[in-house]
Amino acid sequence: MAVIDNAIYVDGRRVASPQTLARTSESLTEHGGFAWIGLYRPEPVQLNIIAAEFELHPLAIEDALLGHQRAKLERYGDTLFVVLRAARYVDAAETVEFGEVEVFVGAGFVVAIRHAEAPNLALVRHRLESAPELLQRGPLAVLYAILDRIVDDYEPVVIGLQNDIDEIEVQLFTGDPAVTRRIYDLSGEVMEFLRAVRPLTTMIASLRDDLEESYGDDPEILELRRSFRDIQDHVIQMVEKIEEFRHTLQNALTVHATLVAQRQNETSLAQSEQTKRISSWAAILFAPSLITGIYGMNFAHMPELAWTWGYPLALLTMVVFAFVLYRVFKSRNWL
Repeated sequence: MAVIDNAIYVDGRRVASPQTLARTSESLTEHGGFAWIGLYRPEPVQLNIIAAEFELHPLAIEDALLGHQRAKLERYGDTLFVVLRAARYVDAAETVEFGEVEVFVGAGFVVAIRHAEAPNLALVRHRLESAPELLQRGPLAVLYAILDRIVDDYEPVVIGLQNDIDEIEVQLFTGDPAVTRRIYDLSGEVMEFLRAVRPLTTMIASLRDDLEESYGDDPEILELRRSFRDIQDHVIQMVEKIEEFRHTLQNALTVHATLVAQRQNETSLAQSEQTKRISSWAAILFAPSLITGIYGMNFAHMPELAWTWGYPLALLTMVVFAFVLYRVFKSRNWL
C-alpha cells in the first residue's frame, strides 16, 4: 500500500523524516545515525527503490515480495533478513489469524515490512521513541523491540487456545458430533502456531552469539543481549506450552475415537439384547404354532382325533414346550 513511516534517528532521537524513499539515503548521509522505514504491503517499485538505496540482496527482496515465508533468519553480507510470523486470536470466530513481518537490518538501517494488520508496529516505534536510551543502541534494538512485540502478542493466542481446549474436553463427554471437526481444526492452528514460534529459539540464540562476537563486552550491547535472552526464555516457555497443547489434542482425538467405539459397542449390545428377546419369544411360540398347524390340516385319518384325551394332551404339550423354552431362555438372561 504505502510507506507507514520513514525516519532518521541519531542518538535515539528522530532528527529527520524523509518525504520519499529515494531521499532516505541522502538524508542518512547528511545526519548520520540510522534509518527506520516501515512499510505495509509495499508495491514492487517501492521495494526496488529500497533495495537500490541499501544494496539489499535480490533473493531477500523476492522473498519479501512473495510473502508466505517460514520464520527464519538469513544473512546476506552485513545485512540480516528476518522473517517473523505474527499471530492474533480472534475471539468472535475462535480462530487464530497469522500474519507476516519481514525485517531487513543493516549497520545504518532497518526496513520493517508488514503483510497483515497485526502486529501494530507503530506502537513499537512509539515505545522506542519514548525510550531513547534503548533506541540509541541502533538497528538491532529496533529488531529486539519488534520481536518483543510479536512475542507479547503470542500471549493472548496461548490463552485463547487454552480456553478452546478446555471447551473441547467438556464436549468430548457430552456426545457433541461437532467435536471431531473442532479438534481437527484446532490441531491445525496449534501446529501452525508452533511453526511460527519454535524457530525463534535458534534465531535469537544466533543473534545473541553475533552480538557477543561483534561487540564483545560493550556494556550497552551486553544489556541488549540480556534483552534478547529474556525474549528467548519467553519463547522457550511458549514452545513447551504449545507442545503440551499438541499432545492434549492428540489425546483428545484418541479419547474421542474410544468413546465413539464404546457408544457403537453399547448400541450393538443393545440391539443384540433386543434380538435375543425377539428370537426367544419366537422360539417359545414356535412349538404351539407347530402343533396347531398340524391339526389345522384337517386330515381324515388322524387316529388321535377320536381319543378322549387327545385335545387336552395337545394343549398340555403346547404349554409344556412353551414353559420349558421360557425357563431355558430365562436362565440365560435372554428374557
